[in-house]
Amino acid sequence: MKDTTIVFMGTPEFAVPSLKKLIENYNVKAVFTQPDRPKGRGKKISMSPVKEVAMEKDIAVYQPLKLKNDTECIEKLKEINPDFIIVVAFGQILSKEVLQIPKIGCINLHASLLPKYRGAAPINWAIVNGEKETGNTTMFMDVGLDTGDMLLKSKVKITDTMTAGELHDILMEDGAELLSKTIDGLVSNDIERIPQNTEKTIYASMLNKKMANIDWNKKSEEINSFIRGLNPWPVAYTQYENKIMKIYESEILNEKSSKKPGCILKVSNDGIKVSTSDGSLLVKTIQFPGKRPMSVSDYIKGHNIKEEILLGI
Repeated sequence: MKDTTIVFMGTPEFAVPSLKKLIENYNVKAVFTQPDRPKGRGKKISMSPVKEVAMEKDIAVYQPLKLKNDTECIEKLKEINPDFIIVVAFGQILSKEVLQIPKIGCINLHASLLPKYRGAAPINWAIVNGEKETGNTTMFMDVGLDTGDMLLKSKVKITDTMTAGELHDILMEDGAELLSKTIDGLVSNDIERIPQNTEKTIYASMLNKKMANIDWNKKSEEINSFIRGLNPWPVAYTQYENKIMKIYESEILNEKSSKKPGCILKVSNDGIKVSTSDGSLLVKTIQFPGKRPMSVSDYIKGHNIKEEILLGI
């Protein structure tokens, strides 16, 4: 398949295994990624994980601020005249002009079982919403947001303890394999295009820190899923004595409580037992401002957490 020419468009770590797989099996002529940006507390200018791989492999890199407005980059794409443009978490919407450039098509890898969870944060929302399975979908791209015809899918089980970070890593590797199968199938012309059923569409909106505040009036299972779905970012949080307490890990307890939701029932080396609308939840890993994340058992060795007070106030 080395005679199959590809332009790859992607930016974050999630796209790296896919790019590496394509470099192994096909002729990747160019990589498009987001511009270098400040990162971390020092605001040091950093390149994307995808750019790092491309530079290691001596592949040409293009970083348009907005590809749809960059005539020079669009002309370069036309000059390359690839069989495929492959898109994995690029972070920009492609114009109709760009979509029409490749000989076979623009193919996108999306980390959900479309048409469920179109949009920016499908991995997180699948966990937050209590799904028991998710997966990857490859699709022909069109001008809409994740609306094109589907090609191949692969399913992944979501366990009761799985975080968004853990699911991300599983789907990241799984997606690279699915992309390779998709390209081979399209080249040999034995994959059927399947239109999406828009009646089953669910949108996975972008995450932000404000939406990470825990509502203790919800059920234990909902809160636990919320905590897992926002780990490692933006991280679910609550207020403890006017300080932000981030919560990375919790466990559902089969215990009822007559206390108001959010009340700290007990603090021990096992964790912080908190009442919910239908029972109680054990908070196991926390972080206070200026501190690193740590288990409750480690935190209470040098700090006091009071019982019988309400979280979230």
